[in-house]
Amino acid sequence: MILNRIFRRQTEPDVHLEEGLKKTRRGIFAEITALFDRTAIDEELYEDLEALLIQADVGVETTLEIVEALRDDVDEQRIVDPADAKLLLRDQMVKLLAEATRNRKVKIYKRGTPFVTLVVGVNGTGKTTSIAKLAHFHQQRGRVPLLVAGDTFRAAAIDQLKIWGDRLNAPVIAHEPNADPGAVVFDGMKAGYARNADILLVDTAGRLHNKYNLMEELTKIKRVMQRHVEEAPQEVLLVIDATTGQNGLVQAKKFAEAADITDIMISKLDGTAKGGIAFAISRQLGIPISYVGTGEKVSDFAEFNHEAFVDSLFFEEGEEVGR
Repeated sequence: MILNRIFRRQTEPDVHLEEGLKKTRRGIFAEITALFDRTAIDEELYEDLEALLIQADVGVETTLEIVEALRDDVDEQRIVDPADAKLLLRDQMVKLLAEATRNRKVKIYKRGTPFVTLVVGVNGTGKTTSIAKLAHFHQQRGRVPLLVAGDTFRAAAIDQLKIWGDRLNAPVIAHEPNADPGAVVFDGMKAGYARNADILLVDTAGRLHNKYNLMEELTKIKRVMQRHVEEAPQEVLLVIDATTGQNGLVQAKKFAEAADITDIMISKLDGTAKGGIAFAISRQLGIPISYVGTGEKVSDFAEFNHEAFVDSLFFEEGEEVGR
């Protein structure tokens, strides 16, 4: 039995996660947690849980694994109180996210050698805004970022990055629209050394109509980077829009096939009442989720913590979790 687990929450609440996940927590996940207000653990509870998890964009395969694992734990520990089963579900979902989180590499930032983050993702995912949030994140930690407008196919993307650069007082390296992205990155790498930048954040075109062309373009950009920094890019960050649900997972799979994705950022978490896409991504791709975007402001951003994420979905701040 787990009745001796008396606490409020197992993680300290993150203000950005708390606010960003409010819509999800009070949407489908409110229905999920309400399931455990019943008087008994029965087959109907499991069936309703399965339906709601799928509705929350957790994905069919991942949902079936979670529910089956919950059944096993309930039987093994002889749990009879649904409130205790809720805590077991929480633990199952933390464990699922932890599997991918363990793959996260330690990032080493060395002054004098630019740490290069190559940001990829389809248009409309909030990629350019996510770059601005990352720049602000690094500035808050005393690092000097430089932005590189590698998406030369959309004039709006270049202009948007320049606007963010002005707001953040961060330099932006850009060429004219339709310029060679490799040439922009080459100038960006040189500028990184010349301006003593710690972090280079490189935007890329969000096209996914042809996986081969995407792969070729990213390979070319990497070769240009590695003329200056052998291990660059040290981070290849895929931005996924949480509001696209399972379509976001399909996009992630295509990008993972075309590029060596090292990290994932989930954007627009504040805009969905579902939010379960994180579990599907973790289970099916095994790529660590490193960051989340939780609003429109540049500060609406957090490093991903799997326990805090799950607790922000399951529990309101200060809510009693055990008895």
